[in-house]
Amino acid sequence: MISGTMLIPTKSAPLATIVRDANWLPHRYDPDHDAVHFLPVSRAMHRAATFITDEHLPPGLDPTILRRTEAMGSVPAAAPLHFVFHSAFCCSTMLARAFDRPGWAMGLKEPVILNDIIGWRRRGGRGPDMASVLDDALTLLARPFGTGEAVIVKPSNAVHGLAAAMLALRPDSRAVLLYAPLRTYLASVAKKGMDGRLWVRVLLLGLIDDKLIDLGFTPRDYLGLSDLQVAAVGWLAQHMLFLAMIERFGAGRVRTLDSETLTTRPADTMRALSKLFRLPLSDAALQAIVAGPAFTRHSKLDAAFDMSARAQEDRAAQAMHADEIEKVAQWTEAVARTFKVPMGSPATLDTR
Repeated sequence: MISGTMLIPTKSAPLATIVRDANWLPHRYDPDHDAVHFLPVSRAMHRAATFITDEHLPPGLDPTILRRTEAMGSVPAAAPLHFVFHSAFCCSTMLARAFDRPGWAMGLKEPVILNDIIGWRRRGGRGPDMASVLDDALTLLARPFGTGEAVIVKPSNAVHGLAAAMLALRPDSRAVLLYAPLRTYLASVAKKGMDGRLWVRVLLLGLIDDKLIDLGFTPRDYLGLSDLQVAAVGWLAQHMLFLAMIERFGAGRVRTLDSETLTTRPADTMRALSKLFRLPLSDAALQAIVAGPAFTRHSKLDAAFDMSARAQEDRAAQAMHADEIEKVAQWTEAVARTFKVPMGSPATLDTR
């Protein structure tokens, strides 16, 4: 808990340094005190962490806590800021890692400050204007790590209720909507066992809280759904959100990408994303990214892992749970037809 008095930065890290330096991560937001927790997180720490959350950052990092008004007083000009919104289980962490290239871009993997803001909203938060807080959080996240770099933020999909607001606040920002095909998504949930099946129920609760599900279900109906049906409802709700974002912001700013295209055609995908985000990318740089750790090491286990190994895992999971997956997929398609939700994805990223 933040005390009523702002903590004073040390001489080695004066306020202006903390605010202007991207190596100080805006980690948490406390709405009761309208204050931001900054953690000293170097680029190397970003690179090593699966996500920039307490669970994955090095232990013992001491926060410096600043009033939001104090923090925003010396913020430098923002870097170009773009987003990777995702359905989960679709290689989004791998993609965020691919944008870690000094002099070009930096990818931020699930900054917790955005989770704090959506949590505050779900609790019916009062106090500072929420749009102003979100705007300031985006400004702090958009501090460049190096000259000429863009910042690519991959929020947790718990933050989807803020996705449209983020794009509205940043009219120059663009987004890719990354998703796993339905059957692949269901297989990913199933192969994670109880953890995966519990996680999709937590996701469902957040989608309900954010009023992002409009499929005719009652609370009692949800209790009667199997785990994979719950997963499918979450997948469909996110699909509907993606469709609404494309309709609102247009294909010039928002594009869809499926995980199979990303994993089977990484070079084409990164070239297309560099165009979408307006980031110049030479052929040599592209080849270095594709041959680098983002595409050759497991994003969560930090072990050698190539695309063929991932495909083999997916096939094995789909085969093991084939009967359940197929029944739930057909049920999902029937729900989509009933509510006239197209299962296809418009505004597909042009990887030709």
